[in-house]
Amino acid sequence: MSILDRDNIVADKSFNRWMVPPAALLIHLSIGMIYGFSIFWPELTMLIGSECSSSVTFIERVFTTSCDWLRSDVVWTFAIAIVFLGMSAAVFGHWLEKAGPRKAGFAAAVTWGGGLMIASIGISLHQLWLIWIGAGVIGGIGLGLGYISPVSTLIKWFPDRRGLATGMAIMGFGGGAMIGMPLGDSLISAYGVAQTFFIMGIIYFIAMTIGAFGYRVPANGWKPKNWNPSITKTTNMISKNHVHVGVAHKIPQFWLLWGVLCLNVSAGIGVLSVAKPMFQEIAASSFDPLIIGAIATGFGALLSLANIIGRIFWASSSDFLGRKLTYAIFFSLGTALYLAAPWAGLNQYIAAFVVITLVILTMYGGGFATIPAYLADIFGTQHVGAIHGRLLTAWSLAGIIGPMLISYLREYQLALGIPTDQAYNASFKILALLLVGGFILNLLVKPVNKKFFMTNTELKKEQGALKVRSTGPIISSSKTNTSLQKIVLPLAWMAVGVPILLGIFNALQKGIIIFL
Repeated sequence: MSILDRDNIVADKSFNRWMVPPAALLIHLSIGMIYGFSIFWPELTMLIGSECSSSVTFIERVFTTSCDWLRSDVVWTFAIAIVFLGMSAAVFGHWLEKAGPRKAGFAAAVTWGGGLMIASIGISLHQLWLIWIGAGVIGGIGLGLGYISPVSTLIKWFPDRRGLATGMAIMGFGGGAMIGMPLGDSLISAYGVAQTFFIMGIIYFIAMTIGAFGYRVPANGWKPKNWNPSITKTTNMISKNHVHVGVAHKIPQFWLLWGVLCLNVSAGIGVLSVAKPMFQEIAASSFDPLIIGAIATGFGALLSLANIIGRIFWASSSDFLGRKLTYAIFFSLGTALYLAAPWAGLNQYIAAFVVITLVILTMYGGGFATIPAYLADIFGTQHVGAIHGRLLTAWSLAGIIGPMLISYLREYQLALGIPTDQAYNASFKILALLLVGGFILNLLVKPVNKKFFMTNTELKKEQGALKVRSTGPIISSSKTNTSLQKIVLPLAWMAVGVPILLGIFNALQKGIIIFL
C-alpha cells in the first residue's frame, strides 16, 4: 500500500512537528494496556467455576474446558507478550527504518488489536494456548512494533530536545494502563471478559490506525527554525556521526547500555509485578482488612502515575543533565531507596514506603524514555530506531528476572519462617545490588571510537536507500494544509490529553486515601 510507504510521508517545510507526538501517544497509550492486564487474571481464573484437581498437569490445563486455570497459568500471557515485544523490536527494527513509522504503526495496530480479538476467542472456547498466541505472541509482536515506531522519527523531528521527544512518546506506554484499566473494569462488568478483549481490540485498532496515519518524517537536512547545531552546547558524549545497525552490536558501548537497561528494568518491573499483593502484605497491620484491598488498588494507580510522570520528567531533564548523569542518578538514588524500603515497611511508615516506591517507579519509567536519546547520543540518529529495537531484548530478559526474583525469593523467605510483612526485605536488598551493577556499567560508557562510524559516502548511500528526499520539492500527497493543521493540532492534543488527565485524576482519587 503506497499510502503507508515512507517515501509518501515526507513532510514539507510548513508541517508543524508538534503534530507527531499526539500520533505517537495514541499508539503508546493503546499498547500500554499490557501493564493493566492484571485486571483480567481474577476473571480468567473463574470462567468454569470449578477448580482443577491436583492431578491435572500444566499441559492438561492449557487445553482443558472442564476446570479453571490457575493464576500462574494466565499470568504467562503477560510474560510471553513482553518476550515477544523485545524479540519483535529487535527483528523488525531495521525494517522499520526502511519501511517508515506509518507502515510499522499500522502493522502494530493489526497485530495488537487482532491479537486481543484472537484472545477473546480463546477465552470463549476456554483454550489457554489460544490466549497465549493471541494476546501473547501476536499481541507481543504488535507491542514491539508499536513501541519502536515513533522513536527515531521523533528524535529526528526534535534534534534540539531528544530527551523530551522520546519522553513524550514513551510516556504513553506508562500511562496506557492508567486509562485502560478503568475502561476494562467497566466493560467486564457490562459484557464479560471475553467480550472485553474483543471490544478493546477494536478500540485499540482504530486508535492506533489513526496514530499511524498521523506520522510524518522530516526530509534530509531539515532542522528546527533558529536551531544551529554547530553552536549548540554539547559534550564528547554526543556524536555528530552515525553507526550502522549492523556494526552497533560489535561495539562495547552497545552491550554496556544493554546491561544498563536490563538492570534498571529488572529492579523496577520486579516491584511493579507484585505491587498490589506486596502492599497488602506489608501494610496489613496498618489498615482495616475490609478496605486494604481498595487501598492497595490505589497504590497500584499511583505507581502507574509515577511511571508516566517519570518518563516525561527524567527524559526531559536528561536534555540538560546529560544521559550518563541521568542514569547515574537512577542507580545511585535507586540503590539508596531500595535499601530504605525495608526500613520503612518494618517500622510501618507506610506513607514513607509509598513515596519511596513512587520515586523508584519514576526512575523505572525514566529509564525507558531516556535510553533512545542515550543511543542517539552515542550511535547517531541514522539507525537509532533499529539499534533501539535490538537493545530492547534486554527488556525481554528483565521481564523474567525481576518478577521471578522477587516472587521466588518471597516464597523462600516465607518457607524460612520470616513474617509475611518482612518477606520482601531480602528482595529489595538484591534489587539494590542490581542497581549497583548498573551504576558500574553506566560509568564505563565512553564515546564510540571514530573507526566505527559510517563514512560520508556510506551515509549518503544509506539515506538514498531509504528514499528520503533532501529539503526541496515534496510530492503533493504530503503537502501540508496549514489552515487545516491549525485546527487539527489542538484537537489532536485534546484527543490524547483528556484521557491522560482523566487517568491522572482517577489515580489520585484512588491513591490519596493512603495518606489520609
